Amino acid sequence: MQDKQKICGIDEAGRGPVAGPLVMAGVVLEQTIENLADSKKLSHKKREYLFDKIIEASKYHIVVIDSSQIDDIGISACLANGLKNIVENLTGFDYLFDGNCTFGVKNLRTMIKADETIDEVMAASILAKVTRDKLMQDYDRSYSNYGFGSHKGYGTKAHIHAISQYGRCDIHRKSFKIKNIDY
Repeated sequence: MQDKQKICGIDEAGRGPVAGPLVMAGVVLEQTIENLADSKKLSHKKREYLFDKIIEASKYHIVVIDSSQIDDIGISACLANGLKNIVENLTGFDYLFDGNCTFGVKNLRTMIKADETIDEVMAASILAKVTRDKLMQDYDRSYSNYGFGSHKGYGTKAHIHAISQYGRCDIHRKSFKIKNIDY
């Protein structure tokens, strides 16, 4: 029964980019990890170091939702499915998702900026971001014209220029409209 008191922190990476997957992670820490922080506030090197520490010191579940599924059912439905998947795979915890919406998932609490204050959510943030960044590095090798290794699929000026020059590739979210390209 002790596990029922533990928090399962949940966060995502890749909600807003125009390319690549949405990655969600749930983390239940079994040991204290020093120097956790919101993944966006950590260096690449520090995130990589903490990723390994989190994997060693927790129960966790990572969900990867590809761009075609995002196009098929929408980002909100994908977020709901990812949350359900985490709750089904890490059972019996107090679930806390970073943000302000449960996407209809029951037994889930939300907290804005939980990824800045709650260790389990910070850990989930790191697992999601590092996993997504590694996937985008892999895509960079397959689709070298787009620069996925640097901008990670976000709508930077260089990325928008590459899309206008080469069109969209298989990992682009066709349902996401791009200013100055989609009218």
